[in-house]
Amino acid sequence: MPKTQTKLAQIDPVWNRILTEAQKAVQDEPMLGGLIHSSVLHHGSIECALAYRTALKLASGEMSEQLIREICDEAYGADPALALAARADIMAVFDRDPACHRFLQPLLFFKGFQAVQAYRVAHWLWTTGRQDLAYFFQMRVSEAFGVDIHPAARIGKGIMIDHAHSIVIGETAVVGDNVSMLHSVTLGGTGKEEEDRHPKIGDGVLIGAGAKVLGNIHIGRCSRIAAGSVVLHDVPPKTTVAGVPAKVVGEAGCATPSITMDQLLRGSL
Repeated sequence: MPKTQTKLAQIDPVWNRILTEAQKAVQDEPMLGGLIHSSVLHHGSIECALAYRTALKLASGEMSEQLIREICDEAYGADPALALAARADIMAVFDRDPACHRFLQPLLFFKGFQAVQAYRVAHWLWTTGRQDLAYFFQMRVSEAFGVDIHPAARIGKGIMIDHAHSIVIGETAVVGDNVSMLHSVTLGGTGKEEEDRHPKIGDGVLIGAGAKVLGNIHIGRCSRIAAGSVVLHDVPPKTTVAGVPAKVVGEAGCATPSITMDQLLRGSL
């Protein structure tokens, strides 16, 4: 391992583990050596690797990989919280997704993680006044990953979006820390209202596949939204809601539903 990587690894256990896993992955599957070297082993920090992967995925005939990488490098250099959130997201995916066995996987293969990291750069652009460039990132994330997150939305750390098909998160939506959601989730509005019109999701919430949460409503911390539900009203903390329209059907079933990922309604009905 190069000296720069060794020094960084000593103070960055997440990056250290990714490097170790990457080296083993090259040994196990030499045909992926080029991908793994260019995406991981060539870089001296997780910030550089994230910038490279985001640029590789979002580049198109409209904007080159080099330009997007420079934008990402600028964002990570200006706001260390972006990469701290990415580390928390990697750990969240590893802890909650039974298909994730290594820290390396989200960085290389999981589009939900990759889409959230691109959103984080877009949000930084938005908050620094570069809104058209933020819209460009939103467009490319939608085209590349099938995930449409408005760059003005506010999303916490420790986020897992599993499968990540057809995810929509609106402009004034707020998502707390340690939230898990599955595919086809919408955090949207109910019409043509302006100003504050999207849901506010508390910490530790689990949102099942296909759930639609609509309007400026509050979803209490550590609650569960069952798959396929349509939520139109506030949800109390630590409860389970289900149905169309969704109603409270019981308690959340555990203290941390977004971590246990238990979506069964046994004992709630």
